[in-house]
Amino acid sequence: MATVKKAKTKKSTPDDNAIISIYMNEVLENNEAPKNVYVFCKKHAIEESDFYAFFGSLEALKQDIWVKFFENAVATIEKEVAFESYSDKNKLLTLYFTLFEILTLNRSYVLFSLKENNEGLKNLKQLKTFRNHFKKYIVDSITSEPSEPFGKVAKVTEPVYAEGAWLQFLFLLKFWMDDTSKGFEKTDVLIEKSVNTVVDLLNTKPLESLFDLGKFLWKEKMQ
Repeated sequence: MATVKKAKTKKSTPDDNAIISIYMNEVLENNEAPKNVYVFCKKHAIEESDFYAFFGSLEALKQDIWVKFFENAVATIEKEVAFESYSDKNKLLTLYFTLFEILTLNRSYVLFSLKENNEGLKNLKQLKTFRNHFKKYIVDSITSEPSEPFGKVAKVTEPVYAEGAWLQFLFLLKFWMDDTSKGFEKTDVLIEKSVNTVVDLLNTKPLESLFDLGKFLWKEKMQ
């Protein structure tokens, strides 16, 4: 009697999210990054062509991880029906709180990636594409139409506002990385105080907010 040949099971091709997940798990389990694409793909039975279909290099993959963090934050924000009606202040608060919730879910990887090889600020290269997405979102979705007499300088102030928000994010990121409070509640406090300060600097009571922020930072520094 003739035997029936079993159909070969077609190997599924990993997508970008699957490759990212494999990469993140590897660096955390081994406490080091793979040496190159070949070594990484061979270890996890990934075709190099499948890897290069999504990422041009391991550095590009690392940058894309941060972009995924940001895209997930935006997707979460956009589920809030009332978000578009928020003030600029509340939109910025929502963005920061959501971003740091996602970073907290991936804290072990974030701390590893930003301290990898003891290269300090050089590791911020991973945030290059993330930075572009962040600044564009600030201009497109958070910077509201200014009222007179500021309307004439809107195009000048938007890039400055976006760059300021980016520097503020880096400041918050560094604080969060060093934060050992329960549930990172001190980072939450700093987010609110720093956003209040930035907004109030554009309004009427900057000194009061700066003093409040300064007291908080001094207290944390002295503990």
